[in-house]
Amino acid sequence: MELPDLDLLSHLPPRLLAVAERYLKAIPLVRSRLDKETGSLLTELEGSLKPYKDQVPTFDRLPAQGRPREEILHELEQLEEREHERWKEGRISGAVYHGAEDHIAFVNQVYALHSQSNPLHADVWPSATKFEAEVIAMTANMLGAAEANASKPSEQHICGSVSSGGTESIMLAMKTYRDWARATQGITRPEMVAPNSAHPAFDKAAHYFGIKLVKVPVGPDYRADVAAMRKAITRNTIVLIGSAPSFPHGVIDPIEELSELARKRGLGFHTDACLGGFVLPWAERLGYPVPPFDFRLPGVTSMSADTHKFGYAAKGTSVVLYRGTELRSHQYFTATEWPGGIYFSPTFSGSRPGGLIAAAWATLVTLGEAGYLEASRHILETAEVIKRGIRALPELYVLGEPLFVIAFGSRTLNIYQVMERMSAQGWNLNGLHKPSAVHLCVTLRHTQPGVAERFLADLQAAVEHVRANPGEKGTMAPVYGMAATVPFRGLLSDLLKKYMDLLYKV
Repeated sequence: MELPDLDLLSHLPPRLLAVAERYLKAIPLVRSRLDKETGSLLTELEGSLKPYKDQVPTFDRLPAQGRPREEILHELEQLEEREHERWKEGRISGAVYHGAEDHIAFVNQVYALHSQSNPLHADVWPSATKFEAEVIAMTANMLGAAEANASKPSEQHICGSVSSGGTESIMLAMKTYRDWARATQGITRPEMVAPNSAHPAFDKAAHYFGIKLVKVPVGPDYRADVAAMRKAITRNTIVLIGSAPSFPHGVIDPIEELSELARKRGLGFHTDACLGGFVLPWAERLGYPVPPFDFRLPGVTSMSADTHKFGYAAKGTSVVLYRGTELRSHQYFTATEWPGGIYFSPTFSGSRPGGLIAAAWATLVTLGEAGYLEASRHILETAEVIKRGIRALPELYVLGEPLFVIAFGSRTLNIYQVMERMSAQGWNLNGLHKPSAVHLCVTLRHTQPGVAERFLADLQAAVEHVRANPGEKGTMAPVYGMAATVPFRGLLSDLLKKYMDLLYKV
């Protein structure tokens, strides 16, 4: 049985597409073919996702007797040795943002000292709340709090919380706006307006908290379209969103115009600076063209910035900031009628890892302004080298005007095949779609001598290989190609869910 022409279906309105997809998936022959094709694809992926299956012991139940600690540590060391080579050599986009051995050792030592602490029990571990408050204050002042707080009453000062990562920071902020709008304006069907380049954490927040997410296409420069976002505002809109920079294309949205639009309409405005929060302030000092994006703009009412990215802390911490304690109060949860006593928590988690908060605090304090300035200088200089090298390849082009997250595509080659060829040469890049592209998030790992030059040489070789072998099949290229071309988003969602099932397979 032949499937219908997907190119023709792609022109249908989204509602009709959804109806067509449900109809087709209900046909047994179509369902069988889809299951066969996705099953074949997942089988090919399983080898790379489960490389240790026959090489180290597997446990699907507790061992009858505990294993010796030395044996476990030896096994863990073996696994780590197999995995660290690529990221230590700077062959991965983002993921590990510092990675120097002495820095990792220091952060691990700090974590070990406070591994048992938990800010839920502030009376037992007051050090945990000290660290959290200072991480928030240092991050806020880096992002314009001093100017924003000038001549303002203390309850309007920039404040915040430490979360488990950028996704939680964004979700906390959106939940806060939902509850703020309901309490102060009586809005019960809240909407948020975001460019379609905004991080999927906003989709996740909309899904979890019953907020309608209105997505607006970006302009030809891949930045948020101010006029289109203005047009999307309704009486139920509670917050506008901009990125500094966006994850896909690495460009900074027009935060000044968007936040002023929000301020005049009495709306919240969130700057997602999860990626750029610990780079852009220093890039500005170094003279790079950084448009205003932080609390120095009066319309910015919240921000997110990840300490575990370019803040160089251990994985598992981010900061969400608000303009004033009244707004932040809508983030909090309290329970006053529980037989177990009075309960309250500032973020989604109850118990939280005090060791990670201590590690974030220690990282910020040991690097200081000079450390972040120097790190950003190296990253931005390396990014300039890479951008020039990509632009020198006639088959490729750089999307927009990025600073350190460099997205590139091709008008003549299958860019996913280029990405796959780079993978074969040891690189791990991020695939994008709408438009089809690939990006490299430049970190301190890429500033090591020779890494940028090796990347560009391998990229040129990959381009030449794909040009000479345009029909070559691969593993990941078909996945990204399907994501970019298949109009049935439910089908793609089903595939991603099966992929996640595969990750949980023992």
